[in-house]
Amino acid sequence: MLKIGIFGAGHLGKIHIRQWLEIENVTIVGFYDPDDQQAAATATQFGIVRFTDIEELIKAADALDIVSTTTSHYEIAKKCLQRSKHLFIEKPLAHTLDEGRELVSMVKEANVKCQVGHVERYNPAFLALGDYEVKPMFIEAHRLAQFNPRGTDVSVILDLMIHDIDVVMCLVKSPVKRISASGVSVLSETADIANARIEFDNGCVANLTSSRISLKKMRKMRLFQRDAYISVDFLEKRTEIIRLKDDGDPIGAMDLPIEIGNGEQKIISVEMPEILPINAIKTELAEFATAILDDKPVRVSVYDGYQAMDVAHHILKKMSLHNEMHNV
Repeated sequence: MLKIGIFGAGHLGKIHIRQWLEIENVTIVGFYDPDDQQAAATATQFGIVRFTDIEELIKAADALDIVSTTTSHYEIAKKCLQRSKHLFIEKPLAHTLDEGRELVSMVKEANVKCQVGHVERYNPAFLALGDYEVKPMFIEAHRLAQFNPRGTDVSVILDLMIHDIDVVMCLVKSPVKRISASGVSVLSETADIANARIEFDNGCVANLTSSRISLKKMRKMRLFQRDAYISVDFLEKRTEIIRLKDDGDPIGAMDLPIEIGNGEQKIISVEMPEILPINAIKTELAEFATAILDDKPVRVSVYDGYQAMDVAHHILKKMSLHNEMHNV
């Protein structure tokens, strides 16, 4: 039985606790939260023990789930890694790049499992791509949300766009060559709307747009590659793969014949992979537990988390320079 300790009993912390209680071969030894009122309510609601000493919770657990404020990630994770405890850290990995870089090094030295909570990797629409060969040369992503004061202490880049940055880095698997970005603050002290263009060494270009002051929600990514167009709707949980069929391939019910000139005809295949009705957060936590119990690699490593942070911070720098040049 894997003993789990949780840091943070806020909005997302409570969601994590609820999921952990449903996962097999796991028991919650307790949680830590410095807010007395919030902690008391959580202990009563879920019937779990509140720890008031960070070190005592770390000692009692095999693995720790850090769902506290981003600024606290580094100090808590450092204490856990000094005791060689497995870690699940909610995104972003840390508050600064220096902290993230040090955590990557400490995880390697401690030789433990460390997963970063980039939950879109577990979105059923993304998982539906399965073993399909994805080699995008152009990516267009839109992540739009309605305004919510919670989370506005950080830029929309670290709040929303970082989800798409992680997915793009996972798909492209090539070093970043160049980044350009722009953004504006509308309702908060940090950028609320932003656009970033990421160019990769392999020629792929990703154009990412994020807004947290939209009238409607959207979380959609379109992938264009030599043989296919792929649409992944993270919000509606729908995936489409449209591609040209090879000559001689059988024609399916959803295939479309098109004339391309000179009497030549091609067949466009429209595939809609099956979307499994899974709970993404529960799945990522359960897979983390399995990685520890069965000694398997985690899906989103500490380096993946750092890499997404690194790109996000480069975007922030480029955005700041752009705004200075244009006096935004």
